[in-house]
Amino acid sequence: MLLGLDIGTAGAHAVAIDESGSVAASASSRYATQSPRPGWTEQDPDDWWRATAQVLAAVARKVHGEIAGLGLTGQRGCVFVDAAGTPVRPAILGSDRRAASQAHYISEQIGARRLIEISGSPALPGHQAPAILWLRDVEPVQLRHTRRVLPAKDYVRLLLTGEAATDAADAAGTLLLDLRRRRWSDEILDALEIPIDWLPKVHQSVEIAGGLRPSLARELGLTPGLPIAAGASQAAAAAIATGIVTGGLVSSSIDAGGVLVAQIDDAVTDPGGRVQTGCAANPGRYHLMGTTPSAGGSLRWWREVLGGRLDDAELFAQAESVTVGADGLFFLPQVDGGGTPLHDAGGAFIGLRAHHTQADLTRALMEGVILSLRDRLDVMRELGVELRQVRATGRAAQSRLWRQMQADIFAVPIATMASTPDPAVGAALLAGVATGVFADVPAASATVARLDTVLRPDPDRVARYEQVYQTFRTLDPAIRQPTAR
Repeated sequence: MLLGLDIGTAGAHAVAIDESGSVAASASSRYATQSPRPGWTEQDPDDWWRATAQVLAAVARKVHGEIAGLGLTGQRGCVFVDAAGTPVRPAILGSDRRAASQAHYISEQIGARRLIEISGSPALPGHQAPAILWLRDVEPVQLRHTRRVLPAKDYVRLLLTGEAATDAADAAGTLLLDLRRRRWSDEILDALEIPIDWLPKVHQSVEIAGGLRPSLARELGLTPGLPIAAGASQAAAAAIATGIVTGGLVSSSIDAGGVLVAQIDDAVTDPGGRVQTGCAANPGRYHLMGTTPSAGGSLRWWREVLGGRLDDAELFAQAESVTVGADGLFFLPQVDGGGTPLHDAGGAFIGLRAHHTQADLTRALMEGVILSLRDRLDVMRELGVELRQVRATGRAAQSRLWRQMQADIFAVPIATMASTPDPAVGAALLAGVATGVFADVPAASATVARLDTVLRPDPDRVARYEQVYQTFRTLDPAIRQPTAR
């Protein structure tokens, strides 16, 4: 058996899988998120640990058999700990926006293009590097006590093993990693005056990065010294469960946000920062990631505007009665902001006329989300991604209309998975590679990444959506306003 643990945004989730990839047991435990000020999102790392102990013990009780290893994954964010490993303040999550000015400072200090060349990403408030500078600027007392800065899953690893370690996929999300060398960037650390000994050792995702402390083994019902793999970020772990481990495939996940992920062989970067480059869990490979922060969030907002009277299925049914292009109506989905370092974009309906109906607006909203992702997909193509299939997950995968929109707007087949991709399963598979159960990441992925349905693009709708898209891509720059400094 193999264990996987996901320190997610809403709670901890653990699974046990066998060598065929079948889930033998699972357990989840929720914890709270605090927002003490607008734009702030925090969690108590002690809540992560309580939830971790609960779910690991629950899964261990259900599984009768030898466990070969444990893999870790988790949300973006950072924990500041002192010399004893105790957090000096609540964890700052990846969705937190407090460090916007520090992100701008980093971009100016290093140079926007140089920063992308080294790290694969423009400076965004949710990265770990701006959060460290925010602590320096705003909470100097906590800064003086800080001795380590860790991603969420790696704080839990510290408690499980006593080792301060991370993996290249998670490290790439800090803005501090030299992407190509897969080690901390001396150039960035020196420019920001961040001590390198604050940062954990960087491993490949399929390496063992510690063993379970004997003092915890009895409490958790696990074997002392149980090998714990380095693991990966949630996006990288989910990509394994979705089969995004070879070229030609892209995952499209629409929940609160929209995310496209493709695996590539070389560390190519987009100088404009429209898509981000990170390290894949597959050693020596990289990910391109394009995001629309308010994808599914736009639908949630629209449902609330309508008073919550209609659920998703009812809204989708209305939209299906409307033709391609929503009768000349467009929607820009950045209702929660565009997430770019240069502009503070807002969402908008454009082309609204008195004859437009609620169904028209719903159709325009759904199309706007996919058209926005199409823009990111085009950048991936420019960077060398040869696309043959998109694998849809999340909320959009549950709607046949939204899947067909993707097929027609992206002009490629859209597949759904036989089971919901689970980052914890991806983490367990990485533990399997690390302990020799699987030969490599593609072999591990093949045990769980099974397709269900495939929708193919309709040539007529593809042509009509191409015209819609060419208009859509002119609208976003036209309404964006530079952020005041």
